[in-house]
Amino acid sequence: MTQPVTLLFGVHAHQPVGNFPEVIADAHERCYRPFLHTLYAYPDFRFSVHFSGWLLDWLRQRYPEDMELLAEMVRRGQVELFGSGDTEPVLASIPARDRIGQIERLSSKLAEWTGQRPSGAWLTERVWESSVVPSLAAASIDYVAVDDTHFLYAGQPAEALDGYFSTEEGGVRLDLFAISEALRYRLPFSPAPEAVDYLANLAAAGRSAAVYFDDIEKFGVWPETHDWVYGRGWLKAFIEGVLAHPDVTTGTYADFHRQHAGRGVIYLPTASYSEMNEWTLPAAAAADYSALLAQEENAGRMARNRPFLRGGIWRNFFSRYTESNWTHKRMLGLSARLHELQTRLRADTDDHPTSASEFNKPDALSESNRLAAITELTELTDTLYRAQANDAYWHGLFGGLYLPHLRRALWNNLIALEAALDRLAPRSARGDSDVDLDGRREWLAHNAIWQLAVRDDGLAALHELSNYPLTHNFADTLRRYAEHYHSRIGDSAPPPAPGDGIASAHDIVRCKQPISSVDILPDTAPRALCLDRLDGELLADYAPTAGNTQTPHAPITLRFARAGIVKSYRLIGSALEIVWHCQGLAGRSLAVELNLAMPSCDGYAGRYRLADGSVPGGFGQALHTTSASRLDLEDGVLGAALRLSLSSPATLDGQAHFTVSQSEAGFEKIMQAVELTLHWPLTSDDELLTLRLEHFALSDSSDSSATASSD
Repeated sequence: MTQPVTLLFGVHAHQPVGNFPEVIADAHERCYRPFLHTLYAYPDFRFSVHFSGWLLDWLRQRYPEDMELLAEMVRRGQVELFGSGDTEPVLASIPARDRIGQIERLSSKLAEWTGQRPSGAWLTERVWESSVVPSLAAASIDYVAVDDTHFLYAGQPAEALDGYFSTEEGGVRLDLFAISEALRYRLPFSPAPEAVDYLANLAAAGRSAAVYFDDIEKFGVWPETHDWVYGRGWLKAFIEGVLAHPDVTTGTYADFHRQHAGRGVIYLPTASYSEMNEWTLPAAAAADYSALLAQEENAGRMARNRPFLRGGIWRNFFSRYTESNWTHKRMLGLSARLHELQTRLRADTDDHPTSASEFNKPDALSESNRLAAITELTELTDTLYRAQANDAYWHGLFGGLYLPHLRRALWNNLIALEAALDRLAPRSARGDSDVDLDGRREWLAHNAIWQLAVRDDGLAALHELSNYPLTHNFADTLRRYAEHYHSRIGDSAPPPAPGDGIASAHDIVRCKQPISSVDILPDTAPRALCLDRLDGELLADYAPTAGNTQTPHAPITLRFARAGIVKSYRLIGSALEIVWHCQGLAGRSLAVELNLAMPSCDGYAGRYRLADGSVPGGFGQALHTTSASRLDLEDGVLGAALRLSLSSPATLDGQAHFTVSQSEAGFEKIMQAVELTLHWPLTSDDELLTLRLEHFALSDSSDSSATASSD
């Protein structure tokens, strides 16, 4: 007699920190709500759910009745809730102290809400590194689910992956379930009867469990899935087919873990799901890897050789995208600063007062001040955790790093955190260190308004220009990178569909806007601020000046020099001044390129305003003006304007900087920055040119309430 196979059905729900409210609301209406209401009607269908903490808070506040259905399903034993990091960080990418804190934050939230604390955890993007084991165990997590490819890489046969294994790190144990890739590609894309038959065939083959855990957005948000899953009844048909079949049963991971013995000890290599292993490779390597997979598939060798074709690892995104690496390393530095303050607070309170700006004074600490400090540092921990959300640190099928509003959410939190830390424990106004850990120094300078960062790359350009009052990094942009998927642009072949089902978003090729070869031409220089060109040639031989030290009451200054030019950044009150002292260059031309991240992008809330009050156009339009002495960039989303004042009139050209990336809806052009170029003719052999940057609030209230397009 055939023993039933247990379907361990799990879904994962997440939205990026900083995502547009209307996008999250649409996901709820098209997916989360109908999914929960459908499953609620079938109490015998048991399953597991993970909602990231940030999304759960958002949904509980706005859709309490819908979310109460989920809580009731938990209380009646139908649903097991999985934990994870509260804001959905890739656990391997953050310090152990933050891993534990993030997991504890969500676990406590779930326990308070439903009365049940999770025993299992969802690993963000199924990124596995053994270093996370002690942190998960310390947060009372007993098991996680990772992809079956992880196990295949470790030499396990596919037929053995119907239960769980145990691993350890430093003697600390954690159990591991293997998510079936075959199920991930079937549910919900193949017809429901075929999916149920597949499960029954697993039972006939003697499998004890069919392990599924994947994005809930596949059940209503991905292209064509809402009509397929709900309009055409796929989900109901699947549930009823499973419940009616004698060889298929359902259960939670907690049930299975409690009722079955493990399969033994295993050690997994660092890995993520198979698609991620391709996405994280540089374009040329990804093309070779994809061709190799296709070659093995066509030759019928894939089943045998798949364990040895691994691709890259998630952390490669930091080496692929310098912008991601900079944000990540800035986050790590601020995490360390915050942890240091928290450690000092927990120490002898007589030696470490904690009222604002009093950390460094040896005054006695009152209990009220101590409680206030604890509250403040807890709030700063929340800010740090939001800056650890994974989405804007990488890019694959979804926009991720390519979406300016997601990167901006990270920087909003990082800048707010840094401003608070500077107030509580002031740091030097300038200094140098290898912030991004690439083997080269960066020079940083800051005051209460601005933070500047210049890399030791010879460009003497600003790779960070953060404004503390606005909590915005004007240098938060992205260069054009070569992407492996660019080769698919223009491919009009219809995507494959599984039988009578629908195509996965992985296979769909469409363009949301016309895209030309020029649009995907990679940049040869970073998209920084103050990239200098002399007679059209990029200057990349600047060096910091000797003896460049700070003196009392003098402007905070960073100074760099090359033959014929000394370039200085000066923080003077609320303004940043950039000065070029040009000598012996009469008759030549200096061009300065500024790539400015403006939140309105090419939406209607962003526009240029000239000194005479005229508005020549929006940020998404071309700009050309001669003899410009001032330009305001007014941004309704930012609620402020950035003013550029020039000491000598210049010809000014502006255009939108776009990148092309893939998303679940197709290829799209996304505006990353306003690219402005100042052209100065050098008329003498001793010339000073000054660009002054200041910000001010928009007086028109309608501007500050405007919204903008993200692409």
